[in-house]
Order: sequence, then C-alpha cells, then structure tokens
Amino acid sequence: MSDTKSYTVEEAKQLLERYCVYRERCHKEVLQKLRTLRMVSDAQEFILLHLLKHNFLNEERFAKSFARGKFSNNKWGKNKIVTALKQKDISTYNINTALCEINNDDYHTTLVSLLKNKMASLHEKNTYALRKKVTNYLLQKGFELSLIVEILNKELKKSN
Repeated sequence: MSDTKSYTVEEAKQLLERYCVYRERCHKEVLQKLRTLRMVSDAQEFILLHLLKHNFLNEERFAKSFARGKFSNNKWGKNKIVTALKQKDISTYNINTALCEINNDDYHTTLVSLLKNKMASLHEKNTYALRKKVTNYLLQKGFELSLIVEILNKELKKSN
C-alpha cells in the first residue's frame, strides 16, 4: 500500500485555491504542486484553467509582487530579480512590468545605503581591495556594474 493520499479533482482544486491564496504563486510552482499531488495531465490542465479563470493565479501580479518583495525585504538588485523570475519561467513582458514596480529613487537610495554599510564594515586600507570587495558584494546582490562603479567613485571621492 502507498502512503500518498489520492485527491479528487475537486479536492485538489480547493487545495490549490488555498495554496494560491496563501501567497502569490507562478504557473511553475502550481504545476509542481499538482505533480506532487500526482494529478493526471487532464486534471492538471483543468485545475490550472480554473485558477486562471477565477484569478487565483496571475503571472503579472506574481511577478510584480515578487519584484517588490525581493527589492524591499531582501535588498536585491534588478539583475538578481530578473534571474530569479526567469528561473520561474516568467515572460520577458511580465519581468519588465515587474521591474517598473521598483522606484528608481528608492533603488538608488538602497544601493547607496548598502554600499556605505559594506564600506563601513570592511577594515581595508588598500583602496583597490576595498573597491573590489564592495563591488563583488553589490554584484552578488544583483545591482548593475555601471551603477555600482558610478556610486562607488562618488563615495570614495567624498571620503578622501
């Protein structure tokens, strides 16, 4: 006998509705959940269409929410957000729409704040080494190199 519970289409539909209401989900996450419930492909398609039709699942809404959350809570840069959304199979259109949710002034302020905090945490006398460590940190956070260099140069001029 198997330990896995089998679900009717109606039970799975209700389960997935709750799954989507709990937090925004993308199609890929919902399909993965349906697979773990061992739903046949016809049932998966039926449930997915139901979720879309009743607005439980909305890829654009998911992408916007994801971008806002990762930027404001995790301080991710746009490159890291784009990469994460691509891994979730979000369309280029929805990715671009999601990036519009990030206010440019807030983005710049966050980058400056992260840069200053990182510089303050490093006890590096060598300017080249300091520049490299700060740049690598901000690249890992997903910020654009050209913006990092521009702001880093300004901050280093201020400190000299």
